[in-house]
Amino acid sequence: MVRTGVDVFSGETASNVFVKMDTAEKRVHAFVRVKPTADFAQDMIKFGRDNKSIDIYIKKDAKKGVVNNRRTDWSFRLDGVLHNASQDLAYETVAEKLVSEALNGYNGTIMCYGQTGAGKTYTMTGATADYKHRGIIPRAIQQVLKATTRCVDRFVTVRVSYLEIYNETLFDLLSTMTSSRTGDAQMAVVDCPQGVYVKGLSIHTVSHEEDALNLLFEGETNRVIAEHALNKNSSRSHCIFTIYIESRFRVFSDVKHVTSKINLIDLAGSERLSKTGSEGQVLKEATYINKSLSFLEQIVIALGDPKRDHIPFRQSKLTHVLKDSLGGNCNTVLVANICGEAVHVEETLSSLRFATRMKWITTEPVINETCDAEWMVKTLEKEIVFLKRELAMHDSLVNRSLVTYDPLTEIQIADIKSQVQKYLEGSIDEIDIVNIRQVQEVFKQFKLLVSQQEQEVEARLRSKYALIDKNDFAAVAAAQKAGLVDVDGLVVGEMDGQDSGTEAAPFSSKHGGKKTKPRKTKEQGTKEGIGTSLSGKELDALLQSKSQVMNSTKDLDVKEGARNQDAANIDAQPSQAAPMRDSQKPSSPPPKPVAFEQFKKECGSELNRIFKENKSILLARKKRSSTVEQRLNLIKHEMEGIKEALGAQRQERWQQGEYVDEKGQIIIDEEEFLLIMKLKDLKKEYRSDYAELQDLKAEIQYCQHLVDQCRNKLVSGGRRAGQVRADAEGDAAGLSRFGLVLQRENEG
Repeated sequence: MVRTGVDVFSGETASNVFVKMDTAEKRVHAFVRVKPTADFAQDMIKFGRDNKSIDIYIKKDAKKGVVNNRRTDWSFRLDGVLHNASQDLAYETVAEKLVSEALNGYNGTIMCYGQTGAGKTYTMTGATADYKHRGIIPRAIQQVLKATTRCVDRFVTVRVSYLEIYNETLFDLLSTMTSSRTGDAQMAVVDCPQGVYVKGLSIHTVSHEEDALNLLFEGETNRVIAEHALNKNSSRSHCIFTIYIESRFRVFSDVKHVTSKINLIDLAGSERLSKTGSEGQVLKEATYINKSLSFLEQIVIALGDPKRDHIPFRQSKLTHVLKDSLGGNCNTVLVANICGEAVHVEETLSSLRFATRMKWITTEPVINETCDAEWMVKTLEKEIVFLKRELAMHDSLVNRSLVTYDPLTEIQIADIKSQVQKYLEGSIDEIDIVNIRQVQEVFKQFKLLVSQQEQEVEARLRSKYALIDKNDFAAVAAAQKAGLVDVDGLVVGEMDGQDSGTEAAPFSSKHGGKKTKPRKTKEQGTKEGIGTSLSGKELDALLQSKSQVMNSTKDLDVKEGARNQDAANIDAQPSQAAPMRDSQKPSSPPPKPVAFEQFKKECGSELNRIFKENKSILLARKKRSSTVEQRLNLIKHEMEGIKEALGAQRQERWQQGEYVDEKGQIIIDEEEFLLIMKLKDLKKEYRSDYAELQDLKAEIQYCQHLVDQCRNKLVSGGRRAGQVRADAEGDAAGLSRFGLVLQRENEG
């Protein structure tokens, strides 16, 4: 049975829901396997006692002179070192746990990396001549298919595919069509919500180990190999053998299933052309291999840097296919294959550096559980009904039998609206609430009432005022040009040489926005209003007659009219009123600023003194707080610089290898140690200054409260004194008018 990869992990599951379980970050595991050789460089390569570290020593080259600062020793810490290890031990150490987790729904990837001829294909595939020497792929197939026969609670379907990337071209090694090595134009790497898959790759269902091994051997025969100086059967392409596992539970076989896949990757070996002596087509293949491995190393470095936002997975077909394996939903294991001869020590160092960088990559493996959407909806509906019954039982136990959890009816909404209105009118003191839906409806009714009141006020004031939006610069400029407003946006008090007597509203910040209190003109106060926006064209039409702009429907109240009439009568008879004004005119009170200053010097002197003292203390605390903040910023900036320097040194140490003492602790140089100690001192100083800043902020807040309290008392006292003077002035003015009236009556 052959299926195309488009319907396995393509994301075309309209009726299914992909469920992610609890996620936990894991680091990539890296192991080293040393190729057995009779010329093993024992004086150059040393292994730790725990088989988890490897040290490389190189003697200095005497030809380069006495002064030679070239590094001669490296230390690498990994998850395990396989030296003279059998295939059984290699599989148990590297792959057995990963395959077991894949059977439970976790994706897995095992990757072999190293120079050409280091034993990658042997580790992954093994020797076909001896069953005992079979590699990771045959053993993984055996473990998976044995586990499927033991499952009694679920149906397990196993499928396999075999992909080859040769000269940046995708090939299906299990395709039924004969390949001419020109590549399949329909094959492409595609991203989907569930991960990355190869469109057009054939996927074959297997039920027995023999069927899977036959497909593996068929794919091996289609691989491209060549001979060069270091390897007679050198792989000229990257190959990915994938095992797809789909488990359906017997109870929910139609609605719920778990999927996973295991990528078993045999990378082509990196080559030094000076050692392999490649020419012609082999040289071209080596160029593609080294280029793709270089892109892979760039991806690994980028993934290990937490400051990198973008990872360029699309640089090559290999890195794009490995997107999930290197930084996504997958358990990943790397096997770095190295040679033990002294002549290959440079390539060995390169492979170990790559393995060390891989250890810093984190992945987030999750169980890939897929559920049918219709079944999930029905399940959730049943759960809702069950929870409602539980709530009803709980309410009956606490005597809340009238509580319902269904959506509110029209009658209930009308009742809540009536209660809200009565509450606002003061007829009732509280509103009956028994569930969350009613709380939401009460807030909704309050919001509707506020909105209605805003619209009513806006409509009433809009009919009374013509306003200009102060953000409409063209309208404001036209109004200033016409002389309706001054440069500060205030309405001009007199127009056409007459007392305007108008009621004006301020400029509105935006249509229907926040109501603002209008400013008063020199001759007359204004009433509050709400703004509406006028465009420049509308304003040009509006400004044709100045006397028609911003006129109130009521110019003055009755008292102001009577006062103006009296003033007019007085002006009509200046000769008669002059003696009375001169004889009975009271002394005018001082202006408000002068009166306030007098109050601060006399009655409010003590309060003014306390206000000034508190204000001086507040300013001193604020100045000290500003100084501490500046020092904290300087310390923080210096700490960031030290952290960047430490990060650069650690990155350099990871690339060149780390020194490890007998206890397994990493050895650092003196410069890095001094930076760490300086960073520690700066952190201590930062904590001390930060604590002082918090105390200062508390003091500033308290002092600000005292200053505000003194200011309010001082201002309120001044207002009371001013009000007394204003009342006296009003009484004097009233007596003056009364005297004039009596005088006119006597004369009449």
